[in-house]
Amino acid sequence: MSRNIQKPERYHSKSRNEAISLAVKWIFLAIMILFTLYPIIYTIFGSLKTNAELTQGGSFLPSEWHFENYYQAFVEADFMKYAMNSIVISLSVTALAVVTCSLAGFILARREFAGKKILMALYMSMMFVSLGSITLYPIYEMLRGLHLHKTIFAMIIALTGGQASNVFLVMGFTKALPKELDEAAIIDGCSIYQVYFRVILPLTKPILAVVALFSFRNAWNDYITGLVMTITAPALKTLTVAVVQLKYSVNAAAEWHIMLAGASIAIIPILIVYLFANKQFIAGLTAGAVKG
Repeated sequence: MSRNIQKPERYHSKSRNEAISLAVKWIFLAIMILFTLYPIIYTIFGSLKTNAELTQGGSFLPSEWHFENYYQAFVEADFMKYAMNSIVISLSVTALAVVTCSLAGFILARREFAGKKILMALYMSMMFVSLGSITLYPIYEMLRGLHLHKTIFAMIIALTGGQASNVFLVMGFTKALPKELDEAAIIDGCSIYQVYFRVILPLTKPILAVVALFSFRNAWNDYITGLVMTITAPALKTLTVAVVQLKYSVNAAAEWHIMLAGASIAIIPILIVYLFANKQFIAGLTAGAVKG
C-alpha cells in the first residue's frame, strides 16, 4: 500500500518540476523577444510622432499618426539613389566574401603548405582582437594611393576584408566532409580546382548561405566605414550614412522623427533578405554543428 501511495506523489512532483521548468523557459524567451523587438517597435512608433513629442517623451504610442514623416525622409534622404548604392555595395561584398571565404576555407581545411600554422594563428588573432576604426585610415590611404578612394570599389574592398570568422566557419564545415570524396575525385582525374568546384562547393552551400547572410547584413548596416570612405565622394554615400544625416535639418535642429522614419525604411531590405534566407541560415549553422 505504501508504494501505491508514494508513486502518484513522485509523478505529481515530477510533473510540477516540468511545469516550472517550462514556465521559466517561456518567461526567458519572452524577455529575450521583448528586448530584441523593443528597439524596432520604438523606432516605428517614434517615426510616426512629431519631433517635439518624441524628444519630450510621454506616451509610447503617438498621439497623432504622422505618416508624412516617411515621405519627408524618402525625399530628403534621396532614398532611391543611396539605396542603390547600398544594394550594389552589399551584393558585391556578399559575392566577394562567399568566393574568398569558400576558397580560403577549402585550402585551410584540405591542403598542407608552408606557413599554414602561422597564417591560421594570424586569422585567430584577428577574430579575438578588435581593431575597429584604427584600420580605417591605413585602408583609406592605401586605396587613395591606388586612386580608388573616390570610386564605389573602395567601399566594396574595405567591407570585404576582415572575414576571419567566416573563413573559419567554412573551414570547420569543410573539415567535416569525408576526405575520401576528394581522393575519389582525384583518382577519377580531377585537378584540385575541379575537386573544389565539383565536389566541395556544392556540399558547402549551407554554410556559404550563412556567410552570405552575415556579409550582406554587415555591409548593409555598416556606418563608420561608409562615412569615412565617402567623405571625398558624397554621391557614393550608403543609405545608412544618409539616414543618420537626416537628423540634421536645414536650420541645424535635430529632427529625430525624420531620422527614425528613414531608419524604418532602411531596415526593410535586410528583413526581406532574412525572411528569404532564414531557412538556409539555420540549416547551415545546424549542419555545421552536427557534422563538426
